[in-house]
Amino acid sequence: MTNFPIGVIVDSFRIDIKEALKKAAAMGVQGVQVYSTRGAMAPENLSPAQRREFLDYVKSLGLKISALCGDLGGGGFVHPDKNPEKIEKSKRILDLAKDLETDVVTTHIGVVPADPNHDRYKILQEACHELAEYADSLEAHFAIETGPETSAVLKQFLDSLNSKGVAVNLDPANLVMVTGDDPVKAVHTLKDYIVHTHAKDGVQLFYKDPELVYGMVKSEIVTGPSFEEVPLGTGSVDFPNYLKALKDIGYTGFLTIEREVGDNPEADIRMAADFLREKLAKFGLDK
Repeated sequence: MTNFPIGVIVDSFRIDIKEALKKAAAMGVQGVQVYSTRGAMAPENLSPAQRREFLDYVKSLGLKISALCGDLGGGGFVHPDKNPEKIEKSKRILDLAKDLETDVVTTHIGVVPADPNHDRYKILQEACHELAEYADSLEAHFAIETGPETSAVLKQFLDSLNSKGVAVNLDPANLVMVTGDDPVKAVHTLKDYIVHTHAKDGVQLFYKDPELVYGMVKSEIVTGPSFEEVPLGTGSVDFPNYLKALKDIGYTGFLTIEREVGDNPEADIRMAADFLREKLAKFGLDK
C-alpha cells in the first residue's frame, strides 16, 4: 500500500453500511473506519462467523479497515463509577478490531486537565493504564482523538502512561476548532504516538472553554456554536504543511475522511478524497 492511504468513516455516508462500503470503494479510497459501539457492528452483535463474513466483504471490495471507532460518549472515562463497564466494552471492541485485521480503536476519553494534580487526571490515568495494558497484550492501540486539550497537555498525559497501548488519532480540525492549537506543531509534539489520523477541516468562530464544549462542566450562559466543521480544504487546517509534517515524522498511515455535517455527505467525501490526492501528488507525498 502507498504512503498515506486514504480512508473514510463509512458512517459519514449516513446510509446502510454495505451500500456505504460500495460507495467508498467506487471513490477509489483504500480503507474504511467503522463505528462499533452499538447496533449491528457492536461486538456483542457479531458472532465469529459474522465477523469473518464482514471482513471478507470489505476485502472483496478492495478495501481494508483502518480502525474501529470505540467512542462510548458520556464524557469518556471521567466518571469512575461508570469506567469498569466502559473499559470492558472497550476491550471487546479491541478484540473485534483484531478480528477485523486492524490494530486501532479510536476514542474520546474526556478532557485531560493541564494540572496533573487534578482529580480527573488521576481518574483518566487509571482507566488508560488498564486500557493500555490490554492493548499492549494484543499489540494494538486505543487511539485518543485530539481536540479537547492541547497537544502539549496530551503528550504529558501519554508520557505518564509509559505505554504505546494508548496512542493518538490525530484530528487536525478538532485542534483548530476547539483549542486553537496548531495541527502542524501537534504532529511534531505527538510524533511518538500517532497511529491513525482523521482528515477533517473546520474553523473556530470564537474561543469557548473545552470544558464547556465537551460537557465537563455546565454553564448557565447560552451561546451559539463556537466552531464550524467545513469541507476539506476550506477551513483553517494548513493541509500542505500538515501533510508534510506527517511525512517528516515518518507517519505513512491512513488519512481517514470524517464528515459529520452537511446536506450532501457523499459529495463532500468525494471532494475530500480528490483534495487529498491532489495535495499528496503535488508535494510528492504519495510515493
